[in-house]
Amino acid sequence: MASQHRSTGFTEAQLSIIDELSALPFPEQDGKPGIGGGWGGPGHHVAVLRESQDFWDDRSEEIVEAAEKELELDLEALAVVLTARWGSPTTVDLWPYLGFDNPDPEFMTPEPLGFLCNVAGSMRLWQPPSSGRWLALAIGQADRELPFQLLTAIGEASSLPG
Repeated sequence: MASQHRSTGFTEAQLSIIDELSALPFPEQDGKPGIGGGWGGPGHHVAVLRESQDFWDDRSEEIVEAAEKELELDLEALAVVLTARWGSPTTVDLWPYLGFDNPDPEFMTPEPLGFLCNVAGSMRLWQPPSSGRWLALAIGQADRELPFQLLTAIGEASSLPG
C-alpha cells in the first residue's frame, strides 16, 4: 500500500536536512553516519529524504507507479524551493559516471556520483554560489524489490567534470 502524500511540514523537514548537510564539513572517512541516517565521506554527504514501501510482496504496475509518483511530487516541491534560492537546476544523466566508456580500467567514479549512478538514471543539480559544492536530488532504487528513495547528495564542485 502506498503511503499518503506528505504535508508542507514534511517538505520543510526535508529542506532542514538539506540545509544542515550543506553546512556540515565533509567527513574524513567513508561511511560515517550523518544527519537523518545519511552517510558521507571525503568530499560528500548523502541522505535519504523519503523512502517508499518495498515491493517484495506486490510489484504490480499500479503500486510501483504510485510509489514513484509520490516521491516525484516531493522532489518537485523541493526543487521549487531550491530553484528559488539558486536558479534552475541542470539535469545530469548519470549513465556516463558508471565508467563503461572510460578507457582506463582503474577508473573510479568519485563519490557521491559513484553511488548515485548505481541507483538512479539522472539527478537535478544546483551549484550554490561561492560554496565550492554542488547539491543534487534524485530518485533511486537499488533493486526492483527495494523501496524507491528520494535522495539528496552534496559533493565538492571538483567531483563534477568540467
